[in-house]
Amino acid sequence: MTIQKWDDDVRVAVLVTVMFESWSEDKSPGYSPMATPLKEGTVDRHGISWSEYGGKTGIWRLMRILDNFGIRATVCVSGKSVELYPDAIKEILRGGHEVAAHSYTQDALVCYLSPAQEREVIQRCRGIIEEATGSKPVGWLSPRCTPTQHTAEFLAEEGFLWHGDYNDTDLPYYMKTPKGPMVVIPHCDFTDNRVLRGNPGDLFQVYKNTFDYLYKNEPTGMINLTVHAHFGGRPLISAVVAEALKYMKGFSGVWFARHDEMARWMIDRTERG
Repeated sequence: MTIQKWDDDVRVAVLVTVMFESWSEDKSPGYSPMATPLKEGTVDRHGISWSEYGGKTGIWRLMRILDNFGIRATVCVSGKSVELYPDAIKEILRGGHEVAAHSYTQDALVCYLSPAQEREVIQRCRGIIEEATGSKPVGWLSPRCTPTQHTAEFLAEEGFLWHGDYNDTDLPYYMKTPKGPMVVIPHCDFTDNRVLRGNPGDLFQVYKNTFDYLYKNEPTGMINLTVHAHFGGRPLISAVVAEALKYMKGFSGVWFARHDEMARWMIDRTERG
Protein backbone atom coordinates (compact mmCIF):
# COMPACT_ATOMS: atom_id res chain seq x y z
CA MET A 1 0.00 0.00 0.00
CA THR A 2 1.14 3.54 -0.75
CA ILE A 3 -0.30 6.57 0.99
CA GLN A 4 -2.69 8.69 -1.05
CA LYS A 5 -3.78 11.00 1.74
CA TRP A 6 -3.39 11.50 5.46
CA ASP A 7 -6.46 11.83 7.66
CA ASP A 8 -8.65 14.82 6.79
CA ASP A 9 -7.15 17.20 9.34
CA VAL A 10 -3.49 16.34 8.57
CA ARG A 11 -1.37 18.07 5.95
CA VAL A 12 2.19 17.15 6.97
CA ALA A 13 3.41 14.37 9.26
CA VAL A 14 6.51 15.10 11.34
CA LEU A 15 8.40 12.21 12.92
CA VAL A 16 11.00 13.19 15.50
CA THR A 17 13.68 10.50 15.78
CA VAL A 18 16.30 10.48 18.52
CA MET A 19 19.31 8.18 18.12
CA PHE A 20 20.60 7.05 21.52
CA GLU A 21 23.75 5.13 20.70
CA SER A 22 26.65 3.29 22.33
CA TRP A 23 29.80 1.65 21.05
CA SER A 24 31.82 -1.41 22.06
CA GLU A 25 34.58 -1.20 24.66
CA ASP A 26 37.39 1.12 23.47
CA LYS A 27 35.42 1.98 20.32
CA SER A 28 34.10 5.41 19.32
CA PRO A 29 32.02 6.93 16.51
CA GLY A 30 33.50 7.05 13.04
CA TYR A 31 33.10 10.82 13.10
CA SER A 32 33.85 13.52 15.67
CA PRO A 33 34.57 17.25 15.94
CA MET A 34 38.32 16.53 15.78
CA ALA A 35 39.67 17.13 12.27
CA THR A 36 42.95 15.27 12.81
CA PRO A 37 42.62 11.46 12.68
CA LEU A 38 44.60 9.29 15.09
CA LYS A 39 46.96 6.55 13.98
CA GLU A 40 45.19 3.30 13.14
CA GLY A 41 44.84 1.10 16.21
CA THR A 42 44.96 3.98 18.70
CA VAL A 43 42.14 4.11 21.25
CA ASP A 44 40.43 7.47 20.81
CA ARG A 45 39.70 8.46 24.40
CA HIS A 46 38.30 11.80 23.35
CA GLY A 47 35.97 10.14 20.85
CA ILE A 48 34.74 7.76 23.54
CA SER A 49 34.11 10.69 25.90
CA TRP A 50 32.30 12.54 23.09
CA SER A 51 30.01 9.56 22.46
CA GLU A 52 29.21 9.13 26.17
CA TYR A 53 27.72 12.62 26.25
CA GLY A 54 24.54 11.14 24.80
CA GLY A 55 23.64 9.05 27.83
CA LYS A 56 25.06 11.35 30.49
CA THR A 57 23.72 14.68 29.22
CA GLY A 58 22.32 14.86 25.70
CA ILE A 59 19.33 12.55 26.00
CA TRP A 60 18.12 14.45 29.05
CA ARG A 61 18.21 17.80 27.26
CA LEU A 62 16.35 16.41 24.25
CA MET A 63 13.68 14.91 26.51
CA ARG A 64 13.19 18.31 28.17
CA ILE A 65 12.82 20.02 24.80
CA LEU A 66 10.27 17.48 23.58
CA ASP A 67 8.36 17.79 26.85
CA ASN A 68 8.26 21.56 26.46
CA PHE A 69 6.58 21.20 23.06
CA GLY A 70 4.36 18.27 24.01
CA ILE A 71 5.90 16.11 21.29
CA ARG A 72 6.33 12.36 21.60
CA ALA A 73 9.26 10.97 19.64
CA THR A 74 10.72 7.63 18.68
CA VAL A 75 14.03 6.94 20.43
CA CYS A 76 16.19 4.35 18.66
CA VAL A 77 18.31 2.84 21.41
CA SER A 78 21.39 0.63 21.31
CA GLY A 79 20.95 -2.38 23.56
CA LYS A 80 24.13 -1.35 25.37
CA SER A 81 22.66 2.13 26.02
CA VAL A 82 19.71 0.46 27.74
CA GLU A 83 22.13 -1.41 29.99
CA LEU A 84 24.38 1.58 30.71
CA TYR A 85 21.74 4.26 31.28
CA PRO A 86 18.63 2.72 32.89
CA ASP A 87 17.53 6.06 34.38
CA ALA A 88 17.54 7.63 30.92
CA ILE A 89 15.29 4.84 29.65
CA LYS A 90 12.88 5.55 32.50
CA GLU A 91 12.86 9.23 31.53
CA ILE A 92 12.13 8.35 27.90
CA LEU A 93 9.18 6.22 28.99
CA ARG A 94 7.95 8.92 31.36
CA GLY A 95 7.74 11.31 28.42
CA GLY A 96 5.57 8.92 26.43
CA HIS A 97 8.19 8.23 23.77
CA GLU A 98 8.60 5.03 21.79
CA VAL A 99 11.69 2.93 22.51
CA ALA A 100 12.85 1.24 19.30
CA ALA A 101 15.75 -1.16 18.79
CA HIS A 102 18.99 0.08 17.22
CA SER A 103 21.07 -3.13 17.44
CA TYR A 104 23.42 -3.69 20.39
CA THR A 105 26.35 -1.40 19.52
CA GLN A 106 26.92 0.96 16.62
CA ASP A 107 30.21 -0.56 15.50
CA ALA A 108 28.68 -4.04 14.99
CA LEU A 109 26.93 -3.57 11.63
CA VAL A 110 24.37 -6.27 10.89
CA CYS A 111 25.45 -6.35 7.24
CA TYR A 112 28.71 -7.96 8.43
CA LEU A 113 26.91 -10.72 10.36
CA SER A 114 25.86 -14.20 9.32
CA PRO A 115 22.09 -14.85 9.24
CA ALA A 116 22.34 -16.74 12.53
CA GLN A 117 24.29 -13.91 14.15
CA GLU A 118 21.85 -11.31 12.88
CA ARG A 119 18.85 -13.20 14.20
CA GLU A 120 20.60 -13.55 17.55
CA VAL A 121 21.37 -9.83 17.88
CA ILE A 122 17.76 -8.92 16.97
CA GLN A 123 16.45 -11.31 19.62
CA ARG A 124 19.00 -10.06 22.15
CA CYS A 125 18.05 -6.40 21.66
CA ARG A 126 14.36 -7.19 21.77
CA GLY A 127 14.87 -8.98 25.09
CA ILE A 128 16.97 -6.18 26.61
CA ILE A 129 14.38 -3.54 25.75
CA GLU A 130 11.45 -5.68 26.87
CA GLU A 131 13.09 -6.33 30.23
CA ALA A 132 13.81 -2.63 30.75
CA THR A 133 10.49 -1.22 29.56
CA GLY A 134 7.98 -4.01 30.14
CA SER A 135 7.03 -4.04 26.46
CA LYS A 136 8.46 -5.61 23.34
CA PRO A 137 9.85 -3.06 20.89
CA VAL A 138 8.01 -2.89 17.57
CA GLY A 139 10.55 -0.88 15.56
CA TRP A 140 14.10 -1.44 14.31
CA LEU A 141 16.75 0.76 12.75
CA SER A 142 20.10 -0.85 11.94
CA PRO A 143 23.39 0.93 12.68
CA ARG A 144 24.20 3.09 9.65
CA CYS A 145 20.90 1.84 8.14
CA THR A 146 22.70 -1.19 6.67
CA PRO A 147 20.33 -4.19 6.72
CA THR A 148 20.79 -7.56 5.05
CA GLN A 149 18.42 -9.40 2.74
CA HIS A 150 17.12 -11.21 5.84
CA THR A 151 16.56 -8.28 8.22
CA ALA A 152 12.91 -7.50 7.42
CA GLU A 153 11.94 -11.18 7.60
CA PHE A 154 13.75 -11.69 10.91
CA LEU A 155 12.05 -8.61 12.34
CA ALA A 156 8.58 -9.77 11.27
CA GLU A 157 9.35 -13.16 12.80
CA GLU A 158 10.04 -11.43 16.14
CA GLY A 159 6.85 -9.36 16.06
CA PHE A 160 8.27 -6.01 14.92
CA LEU A 161 5.91 -3.70 13.02
CA TRP A 162 8.24 -1.21 11.35
CA HIS A 163 11.70 -1.14 9.79
CA GLY A 164 13.60 2.08 9.14
CA ASP A 165 16.54 1.09 6.93
CA TYR A 166 15.11 2.49 3.69
CA ASN A 167 15.41 5.60 1.57
CA ASP A 168 13.63 4.54 -1.62
CA THR A 169 10.61 6.78 -1.13
CA ASP A 170 9.43 9.83 0.83
CA LEU A 171 6.55 8.13 2.63
CA PRO A 172 5.95 4.95 4.63
CA TYR A 173 4.67 1.89 2.82
CA TYR A 174 3.36 -1.58 3.58
CA MET A 175 5.65 -4.50 2.74
CA LYS A 176 5.02 -8.24 2.89
CA THR A 177 7.71 -10.66 4.11
CA PRO A 178 7.64 -14.47 4.32
CA LYS A 179 7.06 -14.08 8.08
CA GLY A 180 4.43 -11.36 8.00
CA PRO A 181 3.83 -7.70 7.12
CA MET A 182 6.23 -4.87 7.82
CA VAL A 183 5.81 -1.11 7.55
CA VAL A 184 8.76 0.64 5.95
CA ILE A 185 9.44 4.09 7.41
CA PRO A 186 12.05 6.06 5.43
CA HIS A 187 15.02 7.36 7.36
CA CYS A 188 16.22 10.97 7.31
CA ASP A 189 18.43 12.37 4.53
CA PHE A 190 19.78 15.25 6.66
CA THR A 191 20.50 14.35 10.27
CA ASP A 192 22.20 16.62 12.78
CA ASN A 193 25.70 15.27 12.07
CA ARG A 194 25.56 16.79 8.57
CA VAL A 195 26.46 20.13 10.19
CA LEU A 196 29.15 18.67 12.43
CA ARG A 197 31.87 21.07 11.27
CA GLY A 198 29.57 23.64 9.71
CA ASN A 199 26.92 26.10 10.80
CA PRO A 200 24.26 24.55 13.09
CA GLY A 201 21.82 27.12 11.70
CA ASP A 202 21.89 25.22 8.42
CA LEU A 203 19.94 22.45 10.14
CA PHE A 204 17.08 24.82 10.92
CA GLN A 205 17.09 26.28 7.42
CA VAL A 206 16.96 22.86 5.77
CA TYR A 207 14.02 21.70 7.84
CA LYS A 208 12.18 25.01 7.55
CA ASN A 209 12.57 25.04 3.77
CA THR A 210 11.47 21.42 3.50
CA PHE A 211 8.48 21.96 5.78
CA ASP A 212 7.39 25.10 3.92
CA TYR A 213 7.61 23.36 0.55
CA LEU A 214 5.66 20.27 1.65
CA TYR A 215 3.03 22.27 3.53
CA LYS A 216 2.36 24.46 0.49
CA ASN A 217 2.74 21.97 -2.34
CA GLU A 218 2.30 18.40 -1.12
CA PRO A 219 -0.61 17.84 1.27
CA THR A 220 0.63 14.31 1.98
CA GLY A 221 4.16 15.19 3.04
CA MET A 222 6.35 13.71 5.75
CA ILE A 223 9.49 14.90 7.55
CA ASN A 224 11.70 12.66 9.67
CA LEU A 225 13.66 15.07 11.86
CA THR A 226 16.55 13.03 13.26
CA VAL A 227 19.08 13.94 15.94
CA HIS A 228 21.72 11.99 17.85
CA ALA A 229 21.78 12.28 21.63
CA HIS A 230 25.59 12.53 21.74
CA PHE A 231 25.63 15.38 19.20
CA GLY A 232 22.14 16.81 18.78
CA GLY A 233 21.76 16.81 22.55
CA ARG A 234 24.46 19.48 22.86
CA PRO A 235 23.33 23.11 23.24
CA LEU A 236 24.66 24.25 19.84
CA ILE A 237 22.38 21.77 18.04
CA SER A 238 19.55 21.48 20.58
CA ALA A 239 18.89 25.20 20.27
CA VAL A 240 18.39 24.79 16.53
CA VAL A 241 16.22 21.70 16.93
CA ALA A 242 14.04 23.59 19.41
CA GLU A 243 13.61 26.43 16.92
CA ALA A 244 12.61 24.00 14.17
CA LEU A 245 10.03 22.31 16.37
CA LYS A 246 8.66 25.66 17.53
CA TYR A 247 8.28 26.72 13.90
CA MET A 248 6.43 23.57 12.85
CA LYS A 249 4.20 23.65 15.93
CA GLY A 250 2.98 27.04 14.75
CA PHE A 251 1.01 25.49 11.88
CA SER A 252 -2.31 23.66 11.88
CA GLY A 253 -2.64 20.27 10.23
CA VAL A 254 0.70 18.91 11.46
CA TRP A 255 0.75 15.37 12.87
CA PHE A 256 3.67 14.76 15.22
CA ALA A 257 3.69 10.97 15.15
CA ARG A 258 5.80 8.29 16.76
CA HIS A 259 7.00 5.62 14.35
CA ASP A 260 4.83 2.96 15.98
CA GLU A 261 1.78 5.20 15.63
CA MET A 262 2.58 5.67 11.96
CA ALA A 263 3.05 1.92 11.49
CA ARG A 264 -0.25 1.07 13.12
CA TRP A 265 -1.99 3.77 11.05
CA MET A 266 -0.56 2.16 7.90
CA ILE A 267 -1.59 -1.35 8.96
CA ASP A 268 -5.11 -0.19 9.81
CA ARG A 269 -5.48 1.60 6.47
CA THR A 270 -4.18 -1.44 4.58
CA GLU A 271 -6.46 -3.90 6.35
CA ARG A 272 -9.48 -1.65 5.76
CA GLY A 273 -8.52 -1.43 2.09
